[in-house]
Amino acid sequence: MQAPPINIGISENDRQQIAEGLSRLLADTYTLYLKTHNFHWNVTGPMFQTLHLMFEAQYNELSLAVDAVAERIRTLGFPAPGTYKEYSQLTSIEEAEGVPTAEEMIKELVAGQEAVVRTARSVFPLADAANDEPTADLLTQRMQIHEKTAWMLRSLLN
Repeated sequence: MQAPPINIGISENDRQQIAEGLSRLLADTYTLYLKTHNFHWNVTGPMFQTLHLMFEAQYNELSLAVDAVAERIRTLGFPAPGTYKEYSQLTSIEEAEGVPTAEEMIKELVAGQEAVVRTARSVFPLADAANDEPTADLLTQRMQIHEKTAWMLRSLLN
């Protein structure tokens, strides 16, 4: 059975451009999830307990975010990327080499959180121009969460 075409008031071209931007956001979010989870497992030092628990809360939040972003891509009518190969091509976040010190982990996660904000912000004009309020709302929520998390992480370094 053939599904009817998507008719949600956003052109196919606009939906495709937004989905491509959201795919970059998904890749950044998943890469940051993986990095945060890695750091949760491998952090050591005097701040171990604090960072271990903080990183766990952050990767759990990122896990939920991955699903929300992927489902928005699907709602717009396009496949969500879901492989490491695709993510490595789409992400703006570099993987960690080896096991950094706790301080370096925090710095890398600040950079990752801010990278996700920049990616979300780059998609926002596309959603806004297409009157895609659900995507704009998702992007606004993501930017707010990542900006706050970057601030909290950065506060540990001062």
